[in-house]
Amino acid sequence: MSRFLFVILPLPGHINPAAAVARNLAEHGHEVAWVGSEARFRPLIGPDAAMFPTGMRPYRGQADTGMTSVKSLWESFVVPFARFILPVVEKAVANYQPDVLVVDQHALAGVLAAERHGLPWVTLASSSLEIAQPFSKMPKVQAWISGLMAKLWAEAGLPAGAMPDLRFSPHLVIAFTARAMTGELVFPEHFALVGPALSGRPAGPDFPWDWLDPDRRHVLVTVGTMAENNATDSTNFYARAVGALRPLGDRVQGIVIGPPDVIPDPPEHIVVASRVPLLELMPRLDAVVCHGGLNTVCEALSCGVPLVIAPLTRDQPINAAQVVAAGAGIRVKFGRVSPDQLRTAVLSVLDDPRFRVAARRLAEAFAAAGGAAEAARRIELLLDAMPEADQDEPTAARNGGGG
Repeated sequence: MSRFLFVILPLPGHINPAAAVARNLAEHGHEVAWVGSEARFRPLIGPDAAMFPTGMRPYRGQADTGMTSVKSLWESFVVPFARFILPVVEKAVANYQPDVLVVDQHALAGVLAAERHGLPWVTLASSSLEIAQPFSKMPKVQAWISGLMAKLWAEAGLPAGAMPDLRFSPHLVIAFTARAMTGELVFPEHFALVGPALSGRPAGPDFPWDWLDPDRRHVLVTVGTMAENNATDSTNFYARAVGALRPLGDRVQGIVIGPPDVIPDPPEHIVVASRVPLLELMPRLDAVVCHGGLNTVCEALSCGVPLVIAPLTRDQPINAAQVVAAGAGIRVKFGRVSPDQLRTAVLSVLDDPRFRVAARRLAEAFAAAGGAAEAARRIELLLDAMPEADQDEPTAARNGGGG
């Protein structure tokens, strides 16, 4: 039995796949604890999970697009979040004495604490922003990100000149995608592309299942957490999406995930809900209209559901390009697509069987990749490969007393 400490961003798209991996490890007899906000984590990881609470604070600058979004991500979220939670992570390592830290790719406090205490760490990549290497031909951007990481490294009192790339564990990187999605990208041997981690989530909210008409096709519209960060733009997109679906009531039903007031008077064939039981609903869908977040994309494709993607920021254009290249969806412009254009795209993925065939091909690739069970297996293999002395000694002894 081993102990794992999970340090994950306080976002559902990052918590959910990590929680699936954690459940698999727990089912194998290991102990798991978390560092994070009780309010954000507890509904997704359950009431009995061990937690070292951090509290929560707002982070600005998350509504940007293009390269500005990368700048704001690092300056307004990744770096201040690392500084904010590092003291709690350090306390958790000292008190919990984990054998391995499992760290979100942008939760760098977990890496800093692991390195300070001489512990191995595993990277979880819940987005494509780093794993797809979009900055490989942008040396100035790479250098700028490296500079920010170096500053955090120095602030943590770690030795100059010994810093690894904090985004990629030298031991094991787990990405929740599959090679069928990443195309010609080449990854080191210690990168495990396991597909989406969907198992063991808490039961979703209630849904009017009797409302679903078996004689009509079903289209989901969601922009995920981007609705919180881009409220005005998202409301406008939802209105255009409903405008696209409005004339199709004789053959289509729409499910819109958004604030109840986003569409104050929807037609009878469209339901608007702030939350839905997404994993239970997905197999009943015929198409998904979304922003292109990796979790939503992979959840749809894992059920063989084709997509219409309106990417807005960060890794979403990467995911959209991968879906289009695989033949499993159509890309539209988030800010400019008209209701008529969006309707044409939706009808294309509904009526052209090639999109569903491609989506089902990706579903098979995701299933073969192994998901959360394969991620847990790879983490256990990492433990088996550790020097025997490291596994036998208590953590506090390995890290000089845990202080």
